[in-house]
Amino acid sequence: MAAASLTSISLHSSASSALGLASKQCQHNNHPCCWLTERSVRSSSTRQRLSSRGLKIRGAATKQVKSPAEEDWKTKREVLLQNKVRSVDVKEALRLQKENKFVILDVRPEAEFKEAHPPGAINVQIYRLIKEWTAWDIARRAAFAFFGIFAGTEENPEFIQSVESQLDKKAKIIVACAAGGTMRPTQNLPEGQQSRSLIAAYLLVLNGYTNVFHLEGGLYAWFKEGLPAVSEEEEEE
Repeated sequence: MAAASLTSISLHSSASSALGLASKQCQHNNHPCCWLTERSVRSSSTRQRLSSRGLKIRGAATKQVKSPAEEDWKTKREVLLQNKVRSVDVKEALRLQKENKFVILDVRPEAEFKEAHPPGAINVQIYRLIKEWTAWDIARRAAFAFFGIFAGTEENPEFIQSVESQLDKKAKIIVACAAGGTMRPTQNLPEGQQSRSLIAAYLLVLNGYTNVFHLEGGLYAWFKEGLPAVSEEEEEE
């Protein structure tokens, strides 16, 4: 998997070893998160120092209970197929948007959405930059840094709430991300390939959305085909 794709996936297997690496990563940044260990995080003196710098430390380096988005891909795929979530190519998506009042839900990071997106698309990022400073989050940052990624992401806990504030459960939705992923089996990928948009579609189905489609090929294919696209600045003009 490309390094860029790693930014949208929590590095579960790396986190436990990453805590030990946390004291070694990114010292050139001269930032407290780069050299904290679990023991130092728990010490009251360290907490006081971090509080004076405006940082919040909330807990130990224990992983929280697995969320639905972290369910294995085989399970997600089965649920998507059972709920008749259909994949459409970019030209079909454009037609559905124009003729059938489908809404394109762009789940990419906000910065990517601002650069370019289909006109009329709604942005609710399914992953966001890691915000908290628990020992677990510090470990994840170190794990991402180990792969040369210094802007690690985590699941957006407000994803469904944000979607619900803009789209009702009967809305016709085409979920899109950068690469798209696929539910179609191939010789090399007998169960298809997971993506941010497919994870988002899975979460929508679990939360009662009944008209969910998925953009095959993702927005990469949309832009490559030269289909309409705007930036945030152009929409504001």
